[in-house]
Amino acid sequence: MPAATLGRRAAPATLRLPDRVRLGAAVAAGNLAAVGSRLANRGSGASIRGQVLTRIAPDAFKLLLRGRRIASVSGTNGKTTTTHLLAAAVRAGLGADAARLVTNADGANLHYGIASALCQARAADIAVLETDERVVSDMIAFGRPEVLVLLNFSRDQLDRHHEIKALGRAWRAALERAGHDGPTVVANADDPLVVWSAGTAANVVWVDTATSWTADAALCPACGTVLDTTGDRWDCPGCELTQPEASWRVDGDRIVTPDGTRVSPELRVPGSFNVSNAACALAAATELGVELDAALRGMRTVTSPAGRFATATLQGTTARLLLAKNPAGWAEALPLAASDPVILAIDSVAADGKDVSWLWDVDYEQLQGRRVIATGPRAQDLAVRLSYAEVEHQVIPELTAALAAVGDHPSSTSRPGTTEAPVDLIATYTPFQRLLKMAGLR
Repeated sequence: MPAATLGRRAAPATLRLPDRVRLGAAVAAGNLAAVGSRLANRGSGASIRGQVLTRIAPDAFKLLLRGRRIASVSGTNGKTTTTHLLAAAVRAGLGADAARLVTNADGANLHYGIASALCQARAADIAVLETDERVVSDMIAFGRPEVLVLLNFSRDQLDRHHEIKALGRAWRAALERAGHDGPTVVANADDPLVVWSAGTAANVVWVDTATSWTADAALCPACGTVLDTTGDRWDCPGCELTQPEASWRVDGDRIVTPDGTRVSPELRVPGSFNVSNAACALAAATELGVELDAALRGMRTVTSPAGRFATATLQGTTARLLLAKNPAGWAEALPLAASDPVILAIDSVAADGKDVSWLWDVDYEQLQGRRVIATGPRAQDLAVRLSYAEVEHQVIPELTAALAAVGDHPSSTSRPGTTEAPVDLIATYTPFQRLLKMAGLR
């Protein structure tokens, strides 16, 4: 797609007068609720704005999507960072017209969170939207995105997402219904369930992300046969499903473009998995019409998307904040944790998933030889797992006390008053959000 297409504006939305009046009243009420939330020190107000908005105008999600060119990003892991990378790439491509872009930068990715972001930029005609896996079907139906980025599937919140194939089946059906009017799908060729889910799309750009996590991809999603993995490729011996040839691919710390150009993303967010996220974002940006150099320049400005990888001083301890929500996320986060001690924070409310049996699928053995502080409401469950992993650990259920305890240890890498490296703190969703609030980052 030629780069000039980024300058094309979406046709303005035309709403009936009753819809305009109702939506205007709902937005005003949502904004008032957001102000109250901020005054009460309950957060930014983005979430309550969207909840009030969609309660008064249940079709606000659908109405606010109209009149925009949309790129949607979804998947179990990496969608917040990938959305930030893609938004930064588009912003760089727009240059002086950057006000045309709206994105849900805070990571609120359900219907009301997306509506909350969109209602604050009614004139923006380009939207880069992080989209929860359960919202993808509605995004395809009502938003008619130009580009849909499908990153991966992994076990997550087992009490609610009992079978991730059901989510993939919904994606597949939505893309089939959209037909030739559906989005260009930028899809992870390494994930069998993503490949099967994208199989009904009219146009797919495949990305070889060099994914290392394969524990959630043992069976063929099409026929149930055990997949054959040879080298770095997978294939189903029982049906025609096989890993497609990718036009974009990750090669170490480089991204290889469809014409064979090797580029270094030079990201400011750590981890090989973020190179994979960047490859998907770069492919999506070029589909939208962003020139390659501008997209890379924009992505290099991303440092701590929605607080991920941010460094903050809490309870006298300097900590680097890492989010890990499921086994695949922990497999990515644990190798980044270089401090001694390291803090692991676990909770199990609805946003985390109430079933914590996934703890037994995480390779905590790699923390042997270092001190671990287990914190959060499910710290004792984590302690049992660490005991079996033969990892020295201390249980301090209260998060603030766990942070304060770091500086009391003589071998701590992050003692109060020092300039040494921060302690790494890996948390599930709820304690991570609490940390962001403590740090003033939300």
